[in-house]
Amino acid sequence: MTNIAVVYHSGYGHTAVVAEHVTKGAGGVLGTAARLYKADDLATPDAGPWAELAAANAIIFGAPTYMGSASAGMKQFMDASSKAWGEQAWKNKIAAGFTNSASWSGDKLSTLSQLAVFAAQHGMVWIGTGMMPGYNTKAGSPDSINRLGSTLGLMTQANFDEGADVAPPPQDRKTAELFGAHIAEAAARWTKGA
Repeated sequence: MTNIAVVYHSGYGHTAVVAEHVTKGAGGVLGTAARLYKADDLATPDAGPWAELAAANAIIFGAPTYMGSASAGMKQFMDASSKAWGEQAWKNKIAAGFTNSASWSGDKLSTLSQLAVFAAQHGMVWIGTGMMPGYNTKAGSPDSINRLGSTLGLMTQANFDEGADVAPPPQDRKTAELFGAHIAEAAARWTKGA
């Protein structure tokens, strides 16, 4: 069994929706169990499900992009992980990341870079989306999978004046599921040593 942990922070519910779809996609891969963890429950190094993260084969990190970087709630989790870092509890685990913001760009690449560096500091192995851009030719459309064209990690977009019941839109939710499945498959291969 491959165990995937999805650790996320969500300020307004949009990133939580993405996290749910990433988890659904990962959990849909045969032989995989995927579970959500709120960063808020991991805000201190001595409380929360840290042992479950240490036992996971992969950890997928998710945060909204606020003011060009990961949200404060996610950063608090990242800072609290210093005990796990000192113990090298996540070394050689698969890592990946996702982010959401209201704008199509919204400086999301900065957040994904921040999450990738964080994973590297923990000695983790980063996996990108594995997807081609969906909206960079005349055959593409805003309804395409990976419409934002990200490769480092998953990017989604949710209009700030729409609730999490409708935003991010269906194509981003589907992209999140494909991303979760991709990470679960990579973790299974890595765990088996293939």
